[in-house]
Amino acid sequence: MSKKLSIFGRIAQLGKANVNSAIDSAEDPQKMLDQMVRDFTNNIAEAEQSVAQSIGNLRMLEADHKADLQDAADWGRKALAASAKGDQFRAAGDAANAAKFDNLAKVALQHQIREEGEARALEATIASQNQIVDKLKTGLDSMKRKRADLVAQRDQLVARARNASAQNQMLDSVKSIDLTDPASEVGRFEEKIRREEARALGAAELAASSLDSQFEALEDLGEMSEVEARLAALKAAQEPKQLDG
Repeated sequence: MSKKLSIFGRIAQLGKANVNSAIDSAEDPQKMLDQMVRDFTNNIAEAEQSVAQSIGNLRMLEADHKADLQDAADWGRKALAASAKGDQFRAAGDAANAAKFDNLAKVALQHQIREEGEARALEATIASQNQIVDKLKTGLDSMKRKRADLVAQRDQLVARARNASAQNQMLDSVKSIDLTDPASEVGRFEEKIRREEARALGAAELAASSLDSQFEALEDLGEMSEVEARLAALKAAQEPKQLDG
């Protein structure tokens, strides 16, 4: 019984283990969780053997109890038969044989009483063993539920770890993309083109300004030429009058 209880004691300690704390300190959480599942599985297998042995012992006790009751019944029938035979001899006046069979009936009754006493003693042991088996079955069921919970927790945590790893890889990829973002290169190229366009626009405006000044100079020159021509015409018109005077 102490061995059986020690098995359940180890399982209880496993059940009380702080999984999250163990994961934090483990180099490889998945391997640690897998090992915990294996430990649970091995202890459950050991516990199942102990429970099976206890059930086997119970069935043997029940078989012994049944045999004791059967033997008691058989001795009861023998005592009845011997007593009946003794009565027959007594009725026939054979006192010696009557006493002989009465003694046989007494011996049979003694055996019956002993078998009934053994059967009663076994009943108390069987009742106690039934309680033990019930507790062991309950403990085994609890162990299996805890193992199922641990497996589910293991699977969930492993899935979360994988998702977190995938997210971190994605973030690292995004960071590397940000460092060499083609959009920024395009932006710089666009800015260079805009500067070239601005320079061309400035040059064109400057050229246009120079051309305008040239045309203005031509206009001024034309105006001066007309003035000179008109002055010459005035002088030419005045010369005959001077000659006449």
